[in-house]
Amino acid sequence: MNSKITEILPSDQYNQQLVSLVHPHDWINPKPQRQYDLVVIGAGTAGLVVAAGAAGLDLGLKIALIEKHLMGGDCLNFGCVPSKAIIRSGKIIGEILKAEKLGIKTQENEIDFAYIMERMRKIRAGISHHDSAQRFKNLGIDVFFGSAHFFDQNTIEVEGLKLHYKKAVIATGAKPIIPNIEGINDVNFYTNETIFSLTKLPPSLAVMGGGAIGSELAQVFNRLGSQVTLLHKHDHILNKEDKQAREIIQNTFLQEGINLILNSQILKVELTENGKKIDYISNGQKNSITVSDILVCIGREPNIKELNLEKVGVEYDLKKGVKINNYLQTTNPRIFAAGDVCLGEKFTHTADAAARIVIKNTLFSPFGLGKAKFSDLIIPRVTYTDPEVAHVGKSPHQLVTEGLDFNTITVLMDKVDRAITDEETEGFVKIYHQKNSDKILGATIVASHAGEMISEITLAMVNNIGLNGISKVIHSYPTQAEAIKKAADAYRRTLLTPQSRRILKLLSKLT
Repeated sequence: MNSKITEILPSDQYNQQLVSLVHPHDWINPKPQRQYDLVVIGAGTAGLVVAAGAAGLDLGLKIALIEKHLMGGDCLNFGCVPSKAIIRSGKIIGEILKAEKLGIKTQENEIDFAYIMERMRKIRAGISHHDSAQRFKNLGIDVFFGSAHFFDQNTIEVEGLKLHYKKAVIATGAKPIIPNIEGINDVNFYTNETIFSLTKLPPSLAVMGGGAIGSELAQVFNRLGSQVTLLHKHDHILNKEDKQAREIIQNTFLQEGINLILNSQILKVELTENGKKIDYISNGQKNSITVSDILVCIGREPNIKELNLEKVGVEYDLKKGVKINNYLQTTNPRIFAAGDVCLGEKFTHTADAAARIVIKNTLFSPFGLGKAKFSDLIIPRVTYTDPEVAHVGKSPHQLVTEGLDFNTITVLMDKVDRAITDEETEGFVKIYHQKNSDKILGATIVASHAGEMISEITLAMVNNIGLNGISKVIHSYPTQAEAIKKAADAYRRTLLTPQSRRILKLLSKLT
């Protein structure tokens, strides 16, 4: 039986169901086999995909999967699934905010925060069977719970058991960074790993960090009724995004009543009679705020400290994680890594794609032949604010830095009929294409459903379809995705030079 019992608060029927599936209290670790073809450390997205993919080939491979905490990792338990469940409720509030523009008179609406969080827990528990220990055992995988570390060049130890391997995969993910701020550890604060345990709405919430996670949660908690203050060290939230994109989101936040403290440095946190006091400097001025609760979202760091990587010659950086090459191979050629423990792009879909490369390169690339490269992937990303911000490919800054000549085509959403009818005109589609070519180099979309729209451009880039190809695609009318076709049509109009116009004029007379 496991030496460590796992519990998620509140301990209601849904969280009990979740734990019973992804870390059963009565689970007995199996007797290790003589040698495993593959041992995977970490059962988040990357680890699960590697293990299930290798076992699902039905080749008789011996696979072991080790998880310290909860199978499903950050995505199922503390990230994508719970956050998007409550963001959906926040989206409804956003609809209500513009209801009068659509001719609907609304009275004061009651927000049942406890039910919103219960709904989230129910959804999470309902999805969790996909990542359950029993499911992976049924796939023929030996599932071990406990803390793992490398024992020697051929062995991983977990809970006193020694697992001998031919090849191993590190997929231990990442955890929230706790800032080095005076007093922060003397007050109770939340991270993404604890915020979803709430059953009561925080009256006032300070969010430290204006990146993707901080911005998403700041907006949703503000919409659900918290008085939210967002502190960010840069002069704009979402500072890594397109300038126009971050301006739109920042202005939306201000309109919705979020208090933004930018260019800020937090000096001290202390518990007072009135709440949690935060002393900070912003634009050179010292000030303070007092709130009931604090949410820390300043970044993530890799889970590597307990792995004993020095023992097996795997190089790493405490901030960036395990060092890998383009084939996701560590400095030990028999050990690979995937997911947040080694990648800068900490997204579930990136971990999934990287895991598929690991399967290919660990099991089906004899003598290194036919290995897949991580650099070949074209990875989109989405920030699920309202409106959403989506991007794929290279940004203008990257293109300039790399010395690539490009043009930008911009279609504003207030020129798209469906966006106008939906009262969702804040946003745009920007497509960056190679100069004198229709080759797409990247794109940024800000729209209500930008996360859905970016897939069309990603598909085009992966399959080398240029703007001419997109222009030929009939898009249903009216849809917001029509903005992408408008961008492609705009490119085609640039091909109409004075000479080509003269030729077309002559052809029209001869027809």
